[in-house]
Amino acid sequence: MSARVSGRDDKAVTPDDSNVGDVAVGPGSSVTRGVWARVMKGAVEDAVRAYEAMGAAQRERVLEEALVVPADTRTRLVEVLRQARDFAGAARLLESDGDDGGAAPLYEQAGAPLLAAEAWLRVGEQARAAAAFERAGSLEQALSLYQALGARESLAHLLGRMHRPMEAAQVFRVLGNGHAELEMLRAVPADDSQRPEAVLRMCELLDAEGATWRALVLLADGIKHASGAGLLLLQAEQARLLQQLGLASAPEGSVAAEKAQPVVDGYGYLKAIPIFDGLSLEDMRDLYRLARPVLVPAGTTVLEKGAKGMGLVVLLEGMVSVSTGPGPDARQLNMLGPGAFLGEISLILDGPVSAHVRAHTVVRALRVTRTDFQYFLEAHEAAALRIYRLFTQSLAERVRDLSS
Repeated sequence: MSARVSGRDDKAVTPDDSNVGDVAVGPGSSVTRGVWARVMKGAVEDAVRAYEAMGAAQRERVLEEALVVPADTRTRLVEVLRQARDFAGAARLLESDGDDGGAAPLYEQAGAPLLAAEAWLRVGEQARAAAAFERAGSLEQALSLYQALGARESLAHLLGRMHRPMEAAQVFRVLGNGHAELEMLRAVPADDSQRPEAVLRMCELLDAEGATWRALVLLADGIKHASGAGLLLLQAEQARLLQQLGLASAPEGSVAAEKAQPVVDGYGYLKAIPIFDGLSLEDMRDLYRLARPVLVPAGTTVLEKGAKGMGLVVLLEGMVSVSTGPGPDARQLNMLGPGAFLGEISLILDGPVSAHVRAHTVVRALRVTRTDFQYFLEAHEAAALRIYRLFTQSLAERVRDLSS
C-alpha cells in the first residue's frame, strides 16, 4: 500500500505564505501558485483548467503543497482534482484526512483496486474490499474476506479462478448449483488424487438427470486412469449403474458412446454470441459457469415488454414467440428456437425490454443475470474490454441497418 499523504503541520498556512513558497521553489513554482490562487478564490473551473495544463511533476508538487493548507482550501482542491479527473490525487488527499470512505471509490475510478480495497477495509466495508482485492489480483486476501463474510457464491467463483476446482465444486454443491458444480468437477485434472471422487460425483449428477449412459462413458475413462482405492470406488459405481440398466457387463466403448447421446449444454450457443467473440477459453468457461439452467413451461412469459431487462437468455430446447406486446391484438414478430438468444443488450445497458417474449412450448434455456455478468466484467478486465468493443460495434451496425 502506498503511504498516506501525511505529516501536516498543526498550524495550517495558505499557499501565499512563505511555507508554501519554500515547497514550491523551482521551475514549477509560478505554475502551482497560479492554481492555488484560483483555488483560494473559489474559481474551480479556472483552477481545473490550470491543473490540467500542468505536467505530472507539477501536479505532484500541488499535492505536496496541499499538506500545509487549511482544511477548507484542501476540500476545494479535492473538488478541483475530481473535475480534472485526477481521481487518484483526490483520493490521496481524502485518505490523508482520514476519509477512507470517500477515498475508496475514487481509487476505484482511478483504476487502483488494491488501494481501494485497503481503504474499504479500513472503513469496515469487507464485501467491497473483497471484490476490490479480487479485481486487483490479490486473490488470497479476497478469499479470506469471502470466507469471513460467508459469501459462498463469490467464494465458489473465486476458488474456480484460483484453479481449485474441487473446493469450488463443494461450495457450489452446498449452494445447490449443479450446473456450476459439474463444470468445476470436469476441471479436476486426470492425475489429481481427487479425480476419482470428482468422477463419482459427476456420475451422480448425470444419473440424476437421466444421462446414465453418459455417466458410464465417464466412468470407463476414469477407470483407465485410476488405481488403488479410487479404482475400486469407480468400479463399484460402474457395477451399480450397469445393474440399474439391466446389463451384465460394461458394453464396448463405441456402444456406450453411441447410447450416450450428447446433451445440448449451451456452451457452443453462448460462445457463438457476437459480443463474446474473441474471449479466451478460460474466460468463456468462467462465463458459462455463471449461467443458470432454467426450465420455462409453455405459455409462460420469458421477457415482458417494458419491464426492466434482467439479462441474457440462450435457448437450448423449445420455441419462443416474440411479439409487440402481451395483449391479444399484439403482432407476432418472430418465432425463435435453439441457439437463439435474447436480452444481451440488458447485460450492459440498463433499460426496458423492447419486445414481449413468451414460451410457445416448454423451453430449456440458460440465463445470465445482469448482476452475475457485472461480476464477470469486474473480474475479467481484458475480456470486458473486448466485450465492450464488440458491443459498440454491434450497436453501430444496428443503427446503420435501421437508417438504411
